[in-house]
Amino acid sequence: MERYRNVGGNSGVEAYESGPDFIRVQFSSGSVYLYTYESTGSENIEKMKELASKGEGLNSFINRAVRHHYARRER
Repeated sequence: MERYRNVGGNSGVEAYESGPDFIRVQFSSGSVYLYTYESTGSENIEKMKELASKGEGLNSFINRAVRHHYARRER
């Protein structure tokens, strides 16, 4: 996983890993969630990848738009 830059300094996201049709997000609690095109929608996944690479806004977007639409909790 790649460390999340956390530009704003107050994100609950620690790290992420993205693939062609998914993003895996690790939160500061240690929990890891997998979001996929199927579970979350391709537009949302692509937006999450964009925010992750910028290091800003990912946690807010998850809470606002896709909170419970993950494919599975991995940890």
